[in-house]
Amino acid sequence: MIKKMEDAERDTALRVADLMAAAARTAPKASGKDKVVTVIVTGDDMMALADETEKAGKEYGEDFFIRDANNVRNSHCVVVIGVVSEPFGIGNCGMCGFKNCGEMRKTGANCAFNVSDLGIAVGSAVSVAADHRIDNRVMYSVGRGAVRMGLFPDDVRVAYAIPLYTGSKSIYFDRNPGAVLR
Repeated sequence: MIKKMEDAERDTALRVADLMAAAARTAPKASGKDKVVTVIVTGDDMMALADETEKAGKEYGEDFFIRDANNVRNSHCVVVIGVVSEPFGIGNCGMCGFKNCGEMRKTGANCAFNVSDLGIAVGSAVSVAADHRIDNRVMYSVGRGAVRMGLFPDDVRVAYAIPLYTGSKSIYFDRNPGAVLR
């Protein structure tokens, strides 16, 4: 059997995506409560995710969503990491900007601990990709597309996506930075 380079690169990206999901799960958490949820998106579902992200970009008037959707279309897979929107119940914490979790819950805001845990999980996941020399980029836009698409349970409102690609040059750089700056 002969395996072509492109097939080996795709297969490796998918194996690394699994390792990234494990790294996100085992990343340190505030007070040890695991509220991180990860999905890996490939094939037709990945194209649907790109379409939803592009649709959101047009609705929001944000060109960088459309740019990022095109990156997804050219990727091997996308790791999407979200966090459950359930406050920790710490009295008088105030890290979210509200007096307590009850006040925060009334507004639909997100618990600062949960969002911090998400950031730590994303950092752990991208470090795995970097350790395996797989090109990647953290994308809020595609995470937003995943939430809109319903890839997570309803109690996940915040997510980041990490598309993976192998090639001679990363497709996630030199991408019209003016599309993001205002």
